[in-house]
Amino acid sequence: MKIIGIGKNYVNDLSEISAIKTGAQTIFTKPNSSLVTGNKDINFPKITNQLAYEVELVAKIGKQGKDIALKDATSYISEIAVGIDYTAKDVLSASRENKGPWALAKGFDGASPISGFQPISNFPDLKNIQFDLKINGEQKQVGTSSLMIYSFEEIIAYVSSFMTLEEGDLIFTGTPASGAGFVVKGDHLEASIEGELLLDFKMV
Repeated sequence: MKIIGIGKNYVNDLSEISAIKTGAQTIFTKPNSSLVTGNKDINFPKITNQLAYEVELVAKIGKQGKDIALKDATSYISEIAVGIDYTAKDVLSASRENKGPWALAKGFDGASPISGFQPISNFPDLKNIQFDLKINGEQKQVGTSSLMIYSFEEIIAYVSSFMTLEEGDLIFTGTPASGAGFVVKGDHLEASIEGELLLDFKMV
């Protein structure tokens, strides 16, 4: 199982997409050890003082595929969850100064908390999935998959042109263009899909 993320994949308005969409998706990977399930609380990582959150829809791959055609891509999704893609911003900035990778800034233990999964049959329209994030009861991010620059299908087709997607692989599909910020110890995070609370944990 591997964890794949896509960066910079949302706009605030559909009119923005045509000027941004070049076909060159921003893809990164995260280690399995970054994953946190079961709504477990997360220890604030010692390696950063600037921990940024991004709420995202997470697609689980249900069968193996390589060079997947766009028209077939959604058949490779078995389930959908909501997750947080954490970034240690100070670590990322230090890496960028030397033109280094994102790996340490996004791959530390606890960097990828996800909810339980819902079957793909629960989502008849993948282009219209609503999700949101509250921190300490305050709404921080609200998203809809209709504002994705690259759709689920396009992500799967693109990624599979480089690497084989295998059953159980997870794809973090990007965060809403507005509302991302930082968390501190003691923060309580709650993320929902279509109004159903699925991810609920604290930073400790």
